[in-house]
Amino acid sequence: MEMFCYQCEEATGGTGCTVRGVCGKSPEVAALQDLVIHLLKGMSIYATRARALGLSDDAGEELTARGLFATITNVSFDPEQLQALGQEILGHRDALRQQVEEAQGGPVSEDLPEAATWTPQSDSLDAWIGYGAQVGILANDNLSDDQRSLRELLIYGVKGMAAYYDHARVLDESDPEIVAFMQSALEIAAEDNPDADELLGMVLAAGEMGVRTMALLDKANTGAYGNPEPTQVNLGVKEGPAILVSGHDLRDLHELLEQTQGTGINIYTHGEMLPANAYPALKKYDHLVGNYGGSWWHQGREFNSFNGAILMTTNCLTPPRASYLDRLFTTSIVAWPGATHIPDRVDGQPKDFGPVIAKALECKSPTQIEEGSITIGFAHETVLGVADKVIEAIQAGDIKRFVVMAGCDGRFASREYFTDVAQQLPEDSVILTAGCAKYRYNKLDLGDIGGIPRLLDAGQCNDSYSLVVVALKLAEALGIDDVNELPIEYDIAWYEQKAVIVLLALLSLGVRRIRLGPALPAFLSPGVAQVIVDKFDLRPITTAEQDLASIVAGS
Repeated sequence: MEMFCYQCEEATGGTGCTVRGVCGKSPEVAALQDLVIHLLKGMSIYATRARALGLSDDAGEELTARGLFATITNVSFDPEQLQALGQEILGHRDALRQQVEEAQGGPVSEDLPEAATWTPQSDSLDAWIGYGAQVGILANDNLSDDQRSLRELLIYGVKGMAAYYDHARVLDESDPEIVAFMQSALEIAAEDNPDADELLGMVLAAGEMGVRTMALLDKANTGAYGNPEPTQVNLGVKEGPAILVSGHDLRDLHELLEQTQGTGINIYTHGEMLPANAYPALKKYDHLVGNYGGSWWHQGREFNSFNGAILMTTNCLTPPRASYLDRLFTTSIVAWPGATHIPDRVDGQPKDFGPVIAKALECKSPTQIEEGSITIGFAHETVLGVADKVIEAIQAGDIKRFVVMAGCDGRFASREYFTDVAQQLPEDSVILTAGCAKYRYNKLDLGDIGGIPRLLDAGQCNDSYSLVVVALKLAEALGIDDVNELPIEYDIAWYEQKAVIVLLALLSLGVRRIRLGPALPAFLSPGVAQVIVDKFDLRPITTAEQDLASIVAGS
């Protein structure tokens, strides 16, 4: 076994990747990511003590979010970047310890987990890879299956939380309580023999904090760029040099749009950047001309045919083909060896996208791969703006049910299930969607109900928060106390750790009967899975026909 990772849906054999990640990460990268998490656990131990002593730690808060985000599936594949990140965390951990000892007038107790005291004997990359191989998921063989499962579920939840928090932080929105929770979770995860009940409690609490985090990001995005508006997005191409922007970071896109004005360069979105076309402050740029392609796992083919420069702002990066590596640019925590990296902002100034622009001007126009348009922009403010029409349609029986089909897309053929469900839903059903899972059905002609589209796209995966707001407001308007009494069914696709925090957020709101798939996560032990099934009536996805019958029956 050269590595072990089971944090995403593609875990080999449904159990874990042991030779190389299906995502493309090497055993060396896997080891360094494990070491980053190990060091974050140690840093968090001192961070919680510093907080209790009234010490501020802005740098540690930023580092916690950034470090967790860097280990999410399909983010950083660069060993040198990960080692540098680990060294930064280690240095901050030791500085925090010194501050705590000075503040309390004596040494910290020596009865600490190894993550708080480990010191490298060598700074060579090979040595760090070796250290990481010793602190992975399976390192502590004294843990029970349920302890390990709950520990990893908690870590994956805070990884997803950290991703959303980092997006908000980039737009100058922060919440120390969210970081405090993430650090408390990491501190518990650092224990050699964590209490299973305490871990379960923290997992459930993570859902509540996930709602808070998504609300913060919603505030950040709408505060900076306005509330999304219903928008027709072009799927074709225009002649001229072009830049394709993928990932999730709206500020990166905004700064690129500013820097490309008047250059003759057309800007296209890809994957989870599609929703950017609906924000008023972004759609005003005439050279934001549309969306190119589909979800993340098509990027090998689509990046190749795009012909122009490509900017990856956050996850989800897949191993690039040699044919476009010289046109691929990464930024923030995203990294691939050999791809040009755009440095972070300095003192709040915009990033310099000059190298991306220069490359685009050398390239030919994109190859058209589809035509037409799709409608997006149905976040909570838009939907609630026509809530009276929605309620009238419900009361008249024109809308009999809503189906939340949010989450991630993925490569497995089993995901055709979501296309089949969308196509076969009765015409009195409305799909509420967010995240890249929508690419399985967002280009279908599903029509409308009295002018209300049968597919309402709320945006990125974090905009699952919008779907929650809509559900709660509908319940209030209809005089329903229990959200589970609404005519809403949940059919959720998961792939990576952002989807984990979305699921935990829904569970924290008391939502029951969630269907999850295509398969349950490998990191859920039978015992933990049974607890969640019993407590929340979580249901593994079966077949489209069987689940459709249940959806229509509301059972």
